[in-house]
Amino acid sequence: MSLEKSEESGTSSTANYGSKQPLEGSERPSIPKALTRECQLFGVDSVNGANATVSIALNPVALINTECVTVTSAMRKDVRLARSSVAAILGGGSSYRPGPRSIYLNEKERIEGIHTNGTGRDDLHVGNDGNNLVSYWGRKGKEGKTLQDNPLLSAFARLRTDIRGCTDIRKFDVPSLLHPFLQVIRSSSTSADITSLALVAITKFFAYNLISKHSPRLSLAMQLLSVAITQCRFEASDSAKDELVLLRILKLMEGMLSGPGGQLLTDGSVCEMMETVLSMCCQVRLSEMLRRSAEITMISMCQVIFERLKSIEEQDTNDCVISESLDDKSEEPQLKMDAPLKGKNVASPQTTTPASAHFNAPDKLRQSSLETRLPTGTDRLAETQPAVSDSVVDINYTTASKSEDKADIKPYALPSIRELFRVLVNLLEPHDRQHTDPMRIMALRVIDVALEVAGPSVVRHSSLRSLVRDDLCRHLFQLVRSDNMSLLNESLRIIGTLLATCREVLNLQQELFLSYLVACLHPKVEIPREPGIELALYEGIRQPPPEISSGRSTPVPVKDRQKLGMEGGSRKPDAREAMIESIGALVRIPSFLAELFVNYDCEVDRANLCEEMIDLFSRNAFPDSATWSTTNVPPLCLDALLVHIQLVADRLNDRQVTEGFPNSLKLREQRARKKIIIKGASIFNESPKSGINYLALQGIIKDPEDLRSVAYFLKSTSRISKKILGEYVSKKSHESLLSAFLDLFDFSNKRVDEALREMLASFRLPGESALIERIIAVFSEKCCANSTPEGIADKDAVYVLTYAIIMLNTDQHNPTVKAQARMAFNDFARNLRGVNGGKDFAPQYLQEIYNSIKTNEIILPDEHDNKHAFDYAWKELLFKTQISGNLKICNTNVFDSDMFEATWKPIIATLSYVFMSASEDSVYQRVVVGFDQCAQIAAHYGIIDALDHIVYCLSIISTLASDTPPNTALNTEVQAGNKTVMVSELAVKFGRDYRAQLATVVLFRGIIAGNESKIRNGWKHIIRIWVNLFLNSLVPPSFPQTLSVLDMSPIPIQSPSQIINRSERSNDSGIFQTFTSYLSSYAADDPPEPSDEELSDTLCTVDCIYACPFENILDSFLTLPTETLVVLVHAILDKLLKTSSPLVIVVKPDPSSPNHSKFNGHRSITGDSNYDPSVNFALELATILAMRDEQTVATVGKDVAEALQNVIRDASNIHPITVSRAVLYLLHLLNASHEQSILRAPVILHTISSLDTSLMKKSAVPILKGLSLCMRQPGPLRNEIANSPDFWSTIRDLHLIPEVASSVFGLLESILKGVPSAITADNYGAAVTLLRSFANMGNTNAANNHKQDRSRRAVKSSKQHNPRDDETVVRGVKAVTIIYQLSSRVPLLIQQSHLERNEAWNAYWSPIFRALSSQCTNSCRDIRHHAFSGLQRALLSPELASADHQEWTAIFSEVLFPLISQLLKPEVYHSDPASMSDTRVQAATLICKIFLHYLVLLSEWDGMLDLWLRILDVMDRLMNSGQGDNLEEAVPESLKNIILVMTNGGYLVPPSQGSEQTLLWDETWKRLERFLPNMYAEIFPEHNSSSQATNGTTNREQELPTSTTGTLQPNPDTS
Repeated sequence: MSLEKSEESGTSSTANYGSKQPLEGSERPSIPKALTRECQLFGVDSVNGANATVSIALNPVALINTECVTVTSAMRKDVRLARSSVAAILGGGSSYRPGPRSIYLNEKERIEGIHTNGTGRDDLHVGNDGNNLVSYWGRKGKEGKTLQDNPLLSAFARLRTDIRGCTDIRKFDVPSLLHPFLQVIRSSSTSADITSLALVAITKFFAYNLISKHSPRLSLAMQLLSVAITQCRFEASDSAKDELVLLRILKLMEGMLSGPGGQLLTDGSVCEMMETVLSMCCQVRLSEMLRRSAEITMISMCQVIFERLKSIEEQDTNDCVISESLDDKSEEPQLKMDAPLKGKNVASPQTTTPASAHFNAPDKLRQSSLETRLPTGTDRLAETQPAVSDSVVDINYTTASKSEDKADIKPYALPSIRELFRVLVNLLEPHDRQHTDPMRIMALRVIDVALEVAGPSVVRHSSLRSLVRDDLCRHLFQLVRSDNMSLLNESLRIIGTLLATCREVLNLQQELFLSYLVACLHPKVEIPREPGIELALYEGIRQPPPEISSGRSTPVPVKDRQKLGMEGGSRKPDAREAMIESIGALVRIPSFLAELFVNYDCEVDRANLCEEMIDLFSRNAFPDSATWSTTNVPPLCLDALLVHIQLVADRLNDRQVTEGFPNSLKLREQRARKKIIIKGASIFNESPKSGINYLALQGIIKDPEDLRSVAYFLKSTSRISKKILGEYVSKKSHESLLSAFLDLFDFSNKRVDEALREMLASFRLPGESALIERIIAVFSEKCCANSTPEGIADKDAVYVLTYAIIMLNTDQHNPTVKAQARMAFNDFARNLRGVNGGKDFAPQYLQEIYNSIKTNEIILPDEHDNKHAFDYAWKELLFKTQISGNLKICNTNVFDSDMFEATWKPIIATLSYVFMSASEDSVYQRVVVGFDQCAQIAAHYGIIDALDHIVYCLSIISTLASDTPPNTALNTEVQAGNKTVMVSELAVKFGRDYRAQLATVVLFRGIIAGNESKIRNGWKHIIRIWVNLFLNSLVPPSFPQTLSVLDMSPIPIQSPSQIINRSERSNDSGIFQTFTSYLSSYAADDPPEPSDEELSDTLCTVDCIYACPFENILDSFLTLPTETLVVLVHAILDKLLKTSSPLVIVVKPDPSSPNHSKFNGHRSITGDSNYDPSVNFALELATILAMRDEQTVATVGKDVAEALQNVIRDASNIHPITVSRAVLYLLHLLNASHEQSILRAPVILHTISSLDTSLMKKSAVPILKGLSLCMRQPGPLRNEIANSPDFWSTIRDLHLIPEVASSVFGLLESILKGVPSAITADNYGAAVTLLRSFANMGNTNAANNHKQDRSRRAVKSSKQHNPRDDETVVRGVKAVTIIYQLSSRVPLLIQQSHLERNEAWNAYWSPIFRALSSQCTNSCRDIRHHAFSGLQRALLSPELASADHQEWTAIFSEVLFPLISQLLKPEVYHSDPASMSDTRVQAATLICKIFLHYLVLLSEWDGMLDLWLRILDVMDRLMNSGQGDNLEEAVPESLKNIILVMTNGGYLVPPSQGSEQTLLWDETWKRLERFLPNMYAEIFPEHNSSSQATNGTTNREQELPTSTTGTLQPNPDTS
């Protein structure tokens, strides 16, 4: 047969299980094969109701006939059943036909009350009447008696007859089709093989779709089939065959429920079927394979059943009239499933109860050597036909009436589902010893599947929700304490599923579970110190407190929670790993931790579960956690953390949905309040008075003097220790507070014991009797305050009764008191006689109090540890569940910011520690991604501290952020072609550290790049890295072009100790040459050349640094927000402050200077200067950033300037390069900030001018460059600098330095020639003095003048002169010219100065004349000639002289006379003998010109005579100097002109003409007679000199006027 073939060729899907009982006999099929065959025959590929129907090639009618023949054939071969007539075989032996009503129940009766007569009789069986089901056989027995035909065989014959001519078997009546097979299944006289064949046939009918959802009366057929298979009976023979029958029953029930007729089953049918399967799961006498198969079937059926719950929910949801409370009301109040009990099994020899809605599952199936007894309803039939009566259960529905067809059969719904769920939950009861752990594990698996399928739907029905909240959670939270790993794993799994699907209604239950896991898993040991890992990297891990906080981190206080058995304690490593896996799975729920944060961390009376969970994962991710758990725990915890980070990062860019969620601002306020309360409660538990004061200062207690306010806080805050609270309020000094505290209770309409129970729930009674007495006294008053309780006389009666109740509670529940010694009611009542106002209390009243205390202890959790404490705490939890509300589901990213801000420290600490201790690339990869995602989150939400800490951790890991400057003394430059590499200690070490390289790349590419504007304190670590790289030539010594605002040369860095040019070496250099090089280096005490390995490590470092976008980061500085840039600049300046001891290194030589390092050789480090390039780097970068824009100048310019000035002030201890660059940075900053006036130019200039001469000389170029920049544009800064004495002092010192003299003069020219000019009354004198100094430098060119003279005489000069001398002369000439040009500004300066005339002369005119006159003796001819020219023009200036004042007359005494005196000196003459005589002539001529020019004004001056006589004396000295003929010719000529002009002008006339200037005439000729005796004759030739001499002066005077006026004219040159 095909069936056998299937059995032989099939493979078992459960081959791993096997049977505990070995099969005997070769003909017995193995159970795995049987199970495989059943799976194949059933043809169901889904538990959700989707049947995989199979088309058949046979005629369906023929197939049914074949199955009938197969069953009947087997029955005929059975000895007990081998009785049948020919008619039975041929199909015509039974002539029975039922009447109109017959004996059959209608459909509704069959479903609702088949077995309800209470007598145990089967109502389907009728008595011995004419309509009996049985007929008579057509043959006689041995004794001649007529034997009855077997009704089982007759039923098959009738079926074969009925289906003849049937064209569509799907339209055939289904109850009639199944009737004979069901009789076989229910018959106890059939063997396992026959029953199996009947089950196979029915299975085929469903599998081949012979019975479809449109088949007639399918609903009734499903009920009958359910009853038949749940009451299946057969003779037990072989255990393998018997279990095969049970296996086929399981598969058939599974197919029924998931097939097209499954939804037509009633609640009773479903309960019967599930109870049957459940009994198989729990029977220990069945084989392991069968029990496992039953469990699989149970799971599949539960999937279908709970899937239906979804549709029921949708139906209930649409019906808004039906309230949720109706879920608790069953339309079938008798529907009940009994859980299988230990010791009861299907083989138990007991009577089967009739099938009903209320039954015991183990009694449904009976097997073994004993047969199942018949129901009592068949007794009468058994009396007459004992041989067959046990097998006769004839059911025929072929002639049911039409009204019966339309019977209302309600499909299964909530009642059966609720009952099934209740039974499964009850199996978990940990204190029920009849339930074994395997039973609990099976129940856990089934419940887990149910919750997986319909968890949210389960909790939407109040009856199921109450089961979940109470019984299920209570059992689970106790099972997780089990040491049975299988039970623990299943418990954790179902808790995980429960929280994943139903946590919305498990607010407090979830807190209890997670708090227990935290208590179990969080280690109370410090993190071990690991070498090479800095403590600062993991300081963010919060160490656990010595005990869980005294607050209410669960729905009850911690001590109460410990009495729940949830105190944690030591768990096995495998248990810890299972717990970690459980909560790790919860963390993978995207919103799980956010929900913990919102619902617990932000609630005052809840634990900080989110923070505790993160702490838990973080701490257990450390490798040392494997010592108390397993090696799998650290990676599991790390994975959980990384998953959490990824989930937060994935929803960064999601739209923030706030509607329907708590307000974030309000949550922040709650968290802040919570922190204060926690701290205040902690203080209160140490010192109550201090705690109240602290809470009052923080605003938690509004008024500490308001006792009601204080009492309300103490009562409503669960974090206060109940013991401390009881002791505090019971003190005598706090009676008012105790009274206010008890005023908060409502004791009205409550018995004294109820009121006492309520009061003692808020605090613990103190130990001293006096304190207890005080509390009871106040309590008594409060109970009688409004009205005396019924049956109570007064407060004294309440007082005594309260004491008695406390004593009774102690007596009844003290474990040390024996049961027979406990107080009875009579004893309790006797103690209270006559205390109720002189009377007795009502006995009923006392009885109620006694019973309440005896059955329900007034729990004092600190004193008890038993199941009563657990029950009490759990009831308290359930009570609080009703008022706490549901958990808020947070499918949004609104709270991610606050959550990450509260938890980032342990996360980053864990990542840092793992990164430092890891050794596998996969771990590095995950941690790097975690760092990057944390940085993204921190940057996105603006959590600056987190981002800064990430930067800090990666900086530490990179090894580049060391505070100690790297050793650069042995740096070696290796050149190969056009490439140069600096091999240093830092580069070699870094190149060998893969972890450091990875951290550096992550830091600069992943963390910093793009987040520059968000970083704050992290900049100090970044700058430290940058400086260390700069010192080792790993980053360019100059900044990008975008930042090059200073126009400066790159910062000088250290010269390498040696330079190796490998390109010059021969390619065949071998070991000998290497050894020789090493020896030579050793002998010279020089470092050896870097090895190939060191060079390779350095190249790795170079590649790593090149991969970091340093230049892009620098470019981003241009767009940084001002607040970020301020922090960055301060970080740079802090780096300067920490540089306390500069490095002693050698400055890298300027490219233009000779290179002292030699290729392929060593260079000794010499030098006596302390130079730190990092200072220059920091100063330059800070200056650049400060000068970025006006806002940055205003915010950080002053700080940078102060740092620069400090460097300059401490110039004696700082290298000149640093000082010179600092000066330039400072002047650049001054120029950039002049419009904001944040820096004072005089102060800066004074600082610069204070430098000593040698340092000034070394810093000359930068100083002038900066000053030129500041003076470039006209404006207030230019004027302020130009008017500063320190400025003139500085450039006066600098101009003496030949290398910068030209720059100084250029700066001076810009000041003097600028438009408008920067020359003012304040700087006029300084400018003239400096110009004069520049002119004086021309004296150095005197030798050049002689050379020029000699060159004229020689054909070729033997040596060329220095070009710098020509520059000096040019500058001297320009200086003289500028001095003269200044004379044009003197009148304006005088006008602006408001000085007196004499003072103005001395201040403005005199400097110019002195300067020009001094240059008239300059040894340089060009300068001297330009000076004479300028002096003459200046002296002839029309603004110089005036008749109103005479101070200008000083030009003779202060300018001209001193000039001639200087020219007459021999040393002056010898400075330029070739042309100095010409200069004297020019001087003589000049004095005469000036005198004649101002003759008119001088004539009115009182000092005219003295001036004229002095001029004559000067001329006399010039004539008698004896140094050439030029003066002897020039002086008389000049004097002639003066005399002629004076004579013609009437200024020099003889006394005979009536002139009053007789003295002038006489003194003039008297002086002239000394050195020009012939002058008179030459001027007046017509007069005889002798007669004049004889006649005297009078005659000469008389003849002069007429003879000279017309003929003598002055020399035109004198004008």
